Amino acid sequence: MSDAVRKTVNLDKDLLAILCCPETKQSVMLADDLLIQKVNDAIERGTLKNKAQKPVTEKLDGGLIRSDNQILYPVREDIPVMLIDEGIPLGQIA
Repeated sequence: MSDAVRKTVNLDKDLLAILCCPETKQSVMLADDLLIQKVNDAIERGTLKNKAQKPVTEKLDGGLIRSDNQILYPVREDIPVMLIDEGIPLGQIA
């Protein structure tokens, strides 16, 4: 799917309200399109690693950003991946 036709993430508002970071229990919110584009650009360049220090190779449809703006949890096909090791430290994003 090209970035020009990238679909909008469709997360239930009630689900979003109860989700939190599995590591710190901080609240999360939907990341904006600009941040997702930057993350996907880093994935395309092969420079992005998750908390487990494994390369992130699959582009994101969206993401949930932790309230301290340090970690992004991927959303793929409208499913949030709320696993500690799958979190993406945002310090890597220029």
